[in-house]
Formats: sequence, C-alpha cells, structure tokens
Amino acid sequence: MAIHVLAVHRDTVGTEQAAGGSLAGAYSVGVLCWLLSAGVYIAAKWVSAEMPPWALCFWRVLIAFAIMLPIVRHHFSAMLALVRARGLELLFIGGMGLAICQGLIFVGLQHADATTAGIIIALIPIITMILARLMLAEPMGSWQVAGSILAFLGILIIIVKGSPAALLRLDFNPSELWIVAGAFCFSLYTVLLRRAKFDLNRLALLVLLLGAAALTALPFYLYELAVDERTTLNTSGLIALAYVAIPGGALMYYLFNRSIEALGAARAGVLLYIQTIFIAVLAYFILGEKLQTYHLEGAALIIAGLLLIILLKPKAKAAAA
Repeated sequence: MAIHVLAVHRDTVGTEQAAGGSLAGAYSVGVLCWLLSAGVYIAAKWVSAEMPPWALCFWRVLIAFAIMLPIVRHHFSAMLALVRARGLELLFIGGMGLAICQGLIFVGLQHADATTAGIIIALIPIITMILARLMLAEPMGSWQVAGSILAFLGILIIIVKGSPAALLRLDFNPSELWIVAGAFCFSLYTVLLRRAKFDLNRLALLVLLLGAAALTALPFYLYELAVDERTTLNTSGLIALAYVAIPGGALMYYLFNRSIEALGAARAGVLLYIQTIFIAVLAYFILGEKLQTYHLEGAALIIAGLLLIILLKPKAKAAAA
C-alpha cells in the first residue's frame, strides 16, 4: 500500500543520468508499482465483509517477507549484525510503518469507501513534512505552512462530507479517522527511518522491516482468531490475500525499490500521488463507488496545498540564498 514507501533511507540516485529510454522504463516501473498498490485498497475493501483486517495485514507482510527473503540472501550476515545491534529499533519502526499503519487502514476500510481512503493517504507527504520539522528540525517555510493548512481543510471537508453542520454535531464516519491515523503512523515511520540511518542495503532493510511488521501484527491477528467470526478464509479471502501479498505486496515493494534506484527517492516518491487516481478509477469500475462533490472539493484543496509545498519550496530556498 502506500504503504509502503518502504525503506527509503537514502536519497542517493542510482541511474538518474540514464538515457531517455531507460528513464521512461524507470517511470513505467514506478507507475506499475503504484497501480499494484492501489489494487490493495480495492482488494481490502472488496473482502472487508468476509475477512478481518489484521488477518489480511499479518499474512500480507509475512508472505511478502517469505518471498523476498531469498532475494537478499547475500546480505544475511549484515542483516543479522543489524538485528543484533538494533533489533528493538527495527521492530518498532517496521511495526509502526508496515503493520500498525496498514492494519489501521484495513480497519477503516471496513466501513469507509476506498476512494476516500485514497484521498486521505495523499496526505502522507504533508504529515511527514510536519513531523520532520518537529522531530528532525528540518526547515519548513511559510508556503509549506499554508499548503499544510489547505490540505488539512481538504481532509476535513471529506470527513464531514462537505457539511459544516456535521462537524458541529460531530457527525462523521469514525472509520475515516482510522485511515487518518494510519496515514499518521506511516508518516512517523518515514521520519523515524530517516533519523535511524540504518547502514544496510535498501532491499535487505525492507525485508527486515517486513519481518518486524509480521511480529507486530501477530498479536492483533491472534486476538482476531479468538473473537472474530470471520477467521476462516473462503475463496474471496484467499483471492484477496493472494493479491495483496504477492503482486500488491512483494512485487510492489520490489518495484518501488527499483524505481528509487533509477529515479532517486524524490522523483519516485512524487509518483505516490497517482495512486489516488488509480484507487478512484478502480473503485468506480470494481466496487461501484462514485466520486461525490465533497471528494472533489477536498481533493482540490489537497492538490492546492501540495502544489504550494512542492512548487514553491525551491523558490523559497533560492530567495534565502
């Protein structure tokens, strides 16, 4: 899932100076990555009435971990050394970003529509910027503050479905707040990962974080086994799990790391925004969801906020220089 700007702990660019054809191929890989990620939201919503959220979360990260583990076998010694030295830190960061985050989003999707979830997830870069300012003392100019306020108002419009009276009555869908909490957890994960600066191959680090996520999701999954009646996987559940764990999990994670190597973290990360479009289109054709007026109003404010943050930040730096 968005989830899953995954192990971006270095901003170095692998082959950013590649020829035009190679660059086009790199962007294609990034676009395919976010298309697969968008499908995870659709699958989770499609099976939400039949499969509990933490079961989907646990098996997704565990299967992705198992599939990707052999790929990084040449890094096993370095991975083991990192686990011994900083195991608790890995457990907390991986559990926060790749388990708690998506578990909360899956919980929210039980009663919220996938289109709304996709728009809310677009807030992740903005929340990350604010947390980076608070936790890492990274600079944040007046345009970034203005953009953040606009984006917050956009999410507020979506949550109250365009009705100010609903806000006064506190009449909104609590499930959407779970998704907001999931976006916050992933932003916190991104900042903590940036601060940790783990010295390990990017893909090998991702595998360790997936393992940490599986350990974190396990208690929630075991609790569901004890109290939730939807614990037996039926055909729909198996199909959804197969998708979110393999093409929407292991393959998506791998493709994103490839796109970072080719484009650099900044360019690859910007492609996240097309995930919202993919989710809306897939939700329309597969789930029968329709864009409402409040979706468009909220999305317009979020886009305006993002443009202020992305386009005016270099100018602010140049002026300061």
